[in-house]
Amino acid sequence: MESFALHSLSTSSFSLSTRASLFRRSNPILKSPPFISKSPNSSPALRSPAFFASEPISFSSPSKPNKTHFPIQAFQSPQPKTTLKPPPEPPLGAKPIPFIISVAIGLVVRFLVPKPVEVSPQAWQLLAIFLSTIAGLVLSPLPVGAWAFLGLTSSIVTGTLPFTTAFSAFTNEVIWLIVISFFFARGFVKTGLGDRIATYFVKWLGKSTLGLSYGLTISEALIAPAMPSTTARAGGVFLPIIKSLSLSAGSKPDHPSKGKLGSYLIMSQFQSAGNSSALFLTAAAQNLLCLKLAEELGLIISSPWVSWFKAASLPAIVSLLATPLVLYKLYPPETKDTPDAPAMATKKLEHMGPVTKHEFIMVGTMLLAVSLWVFGDALGIASVVTAMIGLSILLLLGVLDWDDCLSEKSAWDTLAWFSVLVGMAGQLTNLGIVNWMSNSVANTLQSYSLSWPAAFCVLQAAYFSIHYLFASQTGHVGALYSAFLAMHLAAGVPGVLAALALAYNTNLFGALTHYSSGQAAVYYGAGYVDLPDVFKLGFVMAIINAVIWAVVGSFWWKFLGLY
Repeated sequence: MESFALHSLSTSSFSLSTRASLFRRSNPILKSPPFISKSPNSSPALRSPAFFASEPISFSSPSKPNKTHFPIQAFQSPQPKTTLKPPPEPPLGAKPIPFIISVAIGLVVRFLVPKPVEVSPQAWQLLAIFLSTIAGLVLSPLPVGAWAFLGLTSSIVTGTLPFTTAFSAFTNEVIWLIVISFFFARGFVKTGLGDRIATYFVKWLGKSTLGLSYGLTISEALIAPAMPSTTARAGGVFLPIIKSLSLSAGSKPDHPSKGKLGSYLIMSQFQSAGNSSALFLTAAAQNLLCLKLAEELGLIISSPWVSWFKAASLPAIVSLLATPLVLYKLYPPETKDTPDAPAMATKKLEHMGPVTKHEFIMVGTMLLAVSLWVFGDALGIASVVTAMIGLSILLLLGVLDWDDCLSEKSAWDTLAWFSVLVGMAGQLTNLGIVNWMSNSVANTLQSYSLSWPAAFCVLQAAYFSIHYLFASQTGHVGALYSAFLAMHLAAGVPGVLAALALAYNTNLFGALTHYSSGQAAVYYGAGYVDLPDVFKLGFVMAIINAVIWAVVGSFWWKFLGLY
């Protein structure tokens, strides 16, 4: 999900205990490392038996007796002492230039741009504060939560919104569902359940690099509906596995060898994650927010979990199956075969031992939660209540403790800044700003005699492309989803189709750049992909995904009766 939802997660499964002392060598120097075999007629393959091992690896040579080597010490003239200056402390407070630009945008809109006749002074002033807040999210004069709080304070101090109205979104059910989803994700990581599931797929499909990629992609798609944080899946489950696989193949980060295996696996998993998140309503927090904002515009989708999955299933599955293969051609790994990966995965599973009690509890809780999310409408149980029941079970049975929840800073930060954005967006709708903007755009499109399918394509492309300016999927939704949905409706686009297509795009543009989402920062930060490749392949895969979703989706949605 989100760049502001990064978790402090371990990204390595094994460690090396081979530090040599500068003046003591108890063992002879090895001329070649052990366990490495080379075949002149074969491509590089996984050969390290240390894959996924948690024990330190020690290198020693049994063939020669130990000798003591004494260091040769050369006389050196005394050198003058030099004092190292401590690194400068990071500046405190707001960054001046981003702060000035963000505030200036709001002031220009408020005092220099003529107010339309149809818009009230209160609505125009709130729009100025909202735009200044959005500018701050892009330019980051302060951390996102702090800047959102300043925007909230400004709306109250200026009399634009009363206190109770300004804070009304803090009781929003969807926002609390998003917060609880962070705790669910923590449970998956803490128990090791996500790691175990992914390792099984490595065991089953990991004999080749392409099969390995498909195993990781499919395992994420299966985990996604019960682990509603793309960032947590990336940092807590899949990056550690990919790094272990890559290192065991001699593919190191920030090294010429990264192209052996790591670069391809990272890029494939990164580009596939958006389709996994688009497949299920509960696979990403922003999905729930999209439907909540659609509901505020009067567009209510019946049986949302089932409706979402039915509409997304065929195009998302086609894209998931196509992505590893397309990248295998466009961004090929040097290592094509990984014959030892299944055995290594088996060894890791043996090291993990049998499924623990907490893993069983996690599985049962997630099955209960997903079942209630699917059938909750018929039973009269809201989605957030289902999440609360699930979290209560995890707390009662000791899978999570309250300290786990308190230490999940991303959850509480999201609660703060997201509530501000959603509250402002809702008030802009109530005060008529969104309707005014959508009608203006719709009239412009009609002046070009565009049919609703053409208007649909133009608006979807604009919504997608604007994400180059955002560093958060949820921030993009809070800022623009309502306005773009209203534009679609004003242009005559069928409501359910417009709402779902915008929501699916919200997941797909998470792989555009290295800053476009939380998982983007996680995967890019691993050091296996170069920045130009991220932008180039992000753009190419965006086009491919757009074609697949447009062609496959148009026939599928017609069949389902969405238009």
